[in-house]
Amino acid sequence: MDSKRLQLESWAPMEPWLGPEAPALRLCWPALLLWVSALSCSVSSPAPPSPSLVPRVRTSYSFGRTFLGLDKCNACIGTSICKKFFKEEIRLDNWLASHLELPLDYLPSYPANYSDDSKTWRPVEISRLVSKHQNEISDRKICASAAAPKTCSIERVLRKTGRFQKWLQAKRLTPDLVQGLPSPLLRCPSQRLLDRVVRRYAEVADAGSIFMDHFTDRDKLRLLYTLAVNTHPILLQIFPGAEGWPLPKYLGSCGRFLVSTSTSLLQEFYGAPPDQAADLAYQLLRILESLRNNDLNYFLYFTHVDATMFGIFNNGHLFIRDASALGVIDKQEGSQAASRAGENKDIFSCLVTGCQAELPSCDTIPEKQSLVLVCRQVLPQLLQGKFPSPVQEQIDVLLAKCGEGTSPDPEVLGVASQLKDILRSLRTCDPRFAYRYPDCKYNDKF
Repeated sequence: MDSKRLQLESWAPMEPWLGPEAPALRLCWPALLLWVSALSCSVSSPAPPSPSLVPRVRTSYSFGRTFLGLDKCNACIGTSICKKFFKEEIRLDNWLASHLELPLDYLPSYPANYSDDSKTWRPVEISRLVSKHQNEISDRKICASAAAPKTCSIERVLRKTGRFQKWLQAKRLTPDLVQGLPSPLLRCPSQRLLDRVVRRYAEVADAGSIFMDHFTDRDKLRLLYTLAVNTHPILLQIFPGAEGWPLPKYLGSCGRFLVSTSTSLLQEFYGAPPDQAADLAYQLLRILESLRNNDLNYFLYFTHVDATMFGIFNNGHLFIRDASALGVIDKQEGSQAASRAGENKDIFSCLVTGCQAELPSCDTIPEKQSLVLVCRQVLPQLLQGKFPSPVQEQIDVLLAKCGEGTSPDPEVLGVASQLKDILRSLRTCDPRFAYRYPDCKYNDKF
């Protein structure tokens, strides 16, 4: 790994007692600091002292601006949690996937630990919105859109676009300002939904207003860039888990990374015992129900699903860990119709998709859509061969009917309700399910 690329800002001097090996060890010091075992230096002198004898070198910034994407700001997500990185209150579990010998900056996400007091730590996930390779492609697209060299100023090009110039003049985020952006969240947005985005946007100092008077030019570009690339962090902010939404907590962003609470993937539970599999499947069906019917009158639906999009907290609670494929339809206010194909398309429409990519119109999204996808792609692997006959046969039949895309909405919703009732009866009440224990002893709803 190139130490210049990580741009570490300070190095502690080598101790004098290292003796004749010091020059060679200085050459290897960045690699020792970053624990990069796969890229060791070749030292002709005797072996270096054991790690317990090597003095601890503390850097002022262990991650590097280039790694985090701060060198590309303000075409980035934000900077709200950068101080945690600077103060080493966010620490990676490890720096490399050593068995693959992959450089750190090619991984999509990283398990880490987060602290508020440097004494107690909790697991978090540091993740990219898109892969590093896709980021490089997007940056080249931005330069090419301005007929600029590959190494152009990304921010300068985006600031000159017609869309961003409209954002600069805007006091309020309105549907016309996001038309043509590829996310399903913004396919047919209502004013109520966009006001919620601005009011809950955590990367500005003074959140709470539906007007963007307190947004700097920099803030507007970061919000626009995030909406154009991946709306996952925005969904975590506007539908927070603290208010009952099945999403992880958004802790903040730094450069092109976001930090959120982290847990195990649902696919890791495909081999779970029957009562745990039934509990997880039941929770998943309950989540889909809450996305269809909730107090805010938003209909949230998936455009596609797979098991990596769901996660499990250590208390057994299931949640949506990747919200990038969630679309939102406002059942209360209605949605502004999307523009015709080709209208309002610009470089922001093309950063992670083809410029001509089209999503179905909002009025064609059926209520059953998420159920059909989950019953096809996720639940069969979780529930297959787990239960004795005839219960397993009942589950298999209901899963097949639930995944039938040609069936009308009421039929699919009814089948899902039957499946949920069966799964509910197969769950057990014990401390393994901490999220509902001991409440399940006294309340039938659990």
